[in-house]
This record gives sequence, C-alpha cells and structure tokens, in this order.
Amino acid sequence: MNDSQAPKDPTERELTSTIHLSALRSVPKPRPLEEIYTFLSSEEREIVSQLPKNSAMLIVIAGPNRGSRFLIDSEETSIGRDPKSDIFLDDVTVSRVHAKISRSESGDFAVHDCGSLNGSYLNAHQITDSNLAVGDEIQIGKFRLTYFKGRAN
Repeated sequence: MNDSQAPKDPTERELTSTIHLSALRSVPKPRPLEEIYTFLSSEEREIVSQLPKNSAMLIVIAGPNRGSRFLIDSEETSIGRDPKSDIFLDDVTVSRVHAKISRSESGDFAVHDCGSLNGSYLNAHQITDSNLAVGDEIQIGKFRLTYFKGRAN
C-alpha cells in the first residue's frame, strides 16, 4: 500500500476478514433419517419424541459443543454471536446476527441467512432461505446443528 492509499487515521483500517470454511462444510451424502436417530443418545431421542406441537429442536450431534440442544418454539428464533441471540453461538466464524429460523402458519420451519459474512449452509449447500426437514444439517460458522421436529407435528 503506498502513502496515497494508506488511511490518514490508523483507526480507519479495515479489520474485517473472511474465514473460509470449505473444509468444515463437507458433508459426504445425506444420511437416512433412521441413521441420524442412531447418533442421538437415549435421552435426546426421548426429548425429541416429546417435543410439543409446532416446535422443533436443533441438536449438535457432531463437532464443537456436541450435545447442545436448542428448542425452537417461537415464531422467529435468532441465531448469532450476539449474546442477545436466542441461540448464542460464541465463535468468530459466526456473525453477530447470522441467521434466523421462522415458523410459518402451517407450523413448518425455515432457515434464513441474515447477510452473514461466512454464510449459512443447509446440507452443505449455501442458502439464503430454505425450508427445513427432519434430519437437515444447518451449518453456521463451525457449528453443525441437526434439525428435529416434534413427532406430534
């Protein structure tokens, strides 16, 4: 950078960088739903089977924070690095306001990327908006969350 391109004030330097997550989002091929349930503990299977109507749950079944569970039971659930997020994911690979999950009038859920720096992925494909099905894997930063909807739905 020459002197004419350098910021006049050192506090004006750009501090944002992109972290490439290509190695983290490789998912071999979709697993059958029966196989996904085998990754859950007996306690997790019981919890998923007891989910109330019009609710869902994200469970980390592999990777960082294995075993973390997040209940989805409102019209809109925010996901991000901001501690005020409904689902707080504390890592630099997650934007402060990264994504949201919303419930339609029919009770189905969809994930929406909120313009995050690293993107949101559903089953290893980058998405902006996508409906969710049981067993889908949502990747936000380095976190991989598997979607389960109550059997009563």
